[in-house]
Amino acid sequence: MVVDTNILLYATNPDSPHHQVCRDRLAQLRAGSRAWYVTWGNLYEYLRVATHPAITAHPAATAEAWAYLRELVGSARMLTETDRHADLFQQLLRKHSWISANLVFDARTVVLMKENGVRRICTFDRDFRRFDGIEVVAP
Repeated sequence: MVVDTNILLYATNPDSPHHQVCRDRLAQLRAGSRAWYVTWGNLYEYLRVATHPAITAHPAATAEAWAYLRELVGSARMLTETDRHADLFQQLLRKHSWISANLVFDARTVVLMKENGVRRICTFDRDFRRFDGIEVVAP
């Protein structure tokens, strides 16, 4: 299962109503024996949001946020592009002509999932439900 950016953000934001459930989910994943995944894009997106004073009430220092991610992803596997990435993205665009703007980033995550054989994503982002073959799991 892939962990989306919003889960990482809520887990570190005590002001979020989803804080505890996301912290608990990450703790379960880290302690479990099943593989779980993140993407570099999601990690950089986390850094962008967690350190942005216009988005986050109490922005983290970049070094602090990066240290958190480094510790967290020690038990995760990284989804990376393969030689099939461009072809799979093209196929997704042909199938879903509505992909544009913010959905491009979600489409990239979906392509990474497909090329690495991962079907489940833990997220609060309902947009992932629009993609065929992806199972959205709430924390």
